Amino acid sequence: MSIDLPPPIAAYFATDKKGTAQAISECFTQDAVVMDEGNTYMGRDAIRQWMANASTQYTYTVEPFSIHEEGGKTVVSSHLVGNFPGSPVDLRYFFVLEGDRIDELEIIV
Repeated sequence: MSIDLPPPIAAYFATDKKGTAQAISECFTQDAVVMDEGNTYMGRDAIRQWMANASTQYTYTVEPFSIHEEGGKTVVSSHLVGNFPGSPVDLRYFFVLEGDRIDELEIIV
């Protein structure tokens, strides 16, 4: 199923499939915040490190399957499959956009 994602979110998922941690960090504003697995990462450098650690620790694929607005955030539900505990799992990605970049991302089950 194909869904129509806003360009910054589409860029994030496309870069996550085949990009580097540096390329993914560039999808975010300079002072962006990411919350994932109980941790908070503030700023592009921390976000780059978060993605670098995730990509060395796990191999995974992620496929967005729905999108809606909730409380001023764009919520994308995605199916994540990989070599991590609990795979496969459906995750919700809560995005706050600023222009053509992501300013905030929270990933929850």
